[in-house]
Amino acid sequence: MSDTLKLYHAPRTRSVRVRWLLEEMGLDHEVVPVAFDKRPAGDEAYAKINPMRKVPALEANGEVIVESLAIMEFLLNRYGPTDLLPAVDDPAYGRYLQWFHFGEAGMGVGINMLLAHTFILPEKARNAGIAAWAWDETSKGLEFIAKNGLAEGAYLAGERFTAADISVGYMLYLLKLIGKLGESSESVQAYFKRLTSRDAWAAASVVD
Repeated sequence: MSDTLKLYHAPRTRSVRVRWLLEEMGLDHEVVPVAFDKRPAGDEAYAKINPMRKVPALEANGEVIVESLAIMEFLLNRYGPTDLLPAVDDPAYGRYLQWFHFGEAGMGVGINMLLAHTFILPEKARNAGIAAWAWDETSKGLEFIAKNGLAEGAYLAGERFTAADISVGYMLYLLKLIGKLGESSESVQAYFKRLTSRDAWAAASVVD
């Protein structure tokens, strides 16, 4: 009997990463919409799933996991093996692992602050100095992707699409939403086009 997977999801949020991975892996799952038009997300019923009322949350046979990258690791390891996760003895494993976590550890702070001070916060609460710093940090990350991540192939772990591309690709998607991806290098923009040409991306990014 297969596990019951339930994804609590809101379009454009980090739950897109999880939905993308579920689609790539071909795992049966239920998508439960979470209202994200106000903060905190969802309602009191959702608070019982995730007391922080953030998305995503994944329920797997009654077990609830939050944090998008943690959910991705859970799915990759619980329901693999899959080509989206190189084996530990694969020469690409270390490279994969670095880029998988770079999607948050390397890019999260800069992009989060950029979003906050150019888009999310009320205009009177935005700080131009913080926004400039955030863009500088984000630009360094984009340059790192162009010069190091894509130096050895079409994807971050080489010529093979992996979950690392989902992790980083979502952050590029956020930049596209605020009109900043066009300021990245041609190689990064071409990389994003490769990612978003995938059928699983189309299913994951749809605004229901």
